[in-house]
Amino acid sequence: MFGQIEPIIQDSTAVEYFIIDGDSVAVSVIQLREVYLLGKHRFATKEERVRYLILKRKTLKVYPYAKLAAERLVELNMRLESLQRKSEKRQYSRIIQRYIEDEFSEELKKLTRTEGQILVKLMHRQTGKTTFELIKELRSGWRAFWFNNTASLFDISLKREFDPVNVAEDFMIEDILLRAFQDGRLERQNPAFPIDYYAIKDKWAAKSDKD
Repeated sequence: MFGQIEPIIQDSTAVEYFIIDGDSVAVSVIQLREVYLLGKHRFATKEERVRYLILKRKTLKVYPYAKLAAERLVELNMRLESLQRKSEKRQYSRIIQRYIEDEFSEELKKLTRTEGQILVKLMHRQTGKTTFELIKELRSGWRAFWFNNTASLFDISLKREFDPVNVAEDFMIEDILLRAFQDGRLERQNPAFPIDYYAIKDKWAAKSDKD
């Protein structure tokens, strides 16, 4: 619950008191989550609309895996940095390997090739590193995760980056994510690198007008 009461003057300074979850808190600024103004889509053709809806369905399906993977990576890296002995790190990596297999593998086997490629892009969006780089860094657990238990992903590029500035499909994926975040369909997780949605949108709109 969020409300506001009258400011209280203290030493000639106005202090705004806000009621947050039942408690009165004196603050000068309330940080609000950024809200994007997203207009209604206008598709040039029926085929274009269908392609967008298919991409939307696949993006909504695989995003939770990318989000969860990013969270696990943060936890894993923090834990490995706290361990001093190589034997402890190896033991922990084996535990993580089994955990990853239990948490991800069965579901990822069901992904199509295009869904797997979208997942790779979103892994880069959420971690700032390509899946190929993550495999090199984390070795055993993630190598097993990607190679031993996800045969359907063998023919996709693990080096693919998420590039909404230069790749039209990636911009559409970003647009789908922002709309899903604001609608409450997906839980928001910020990207690992800054993405200026409006600047990119203007670029693609200008390119579309020229075409």
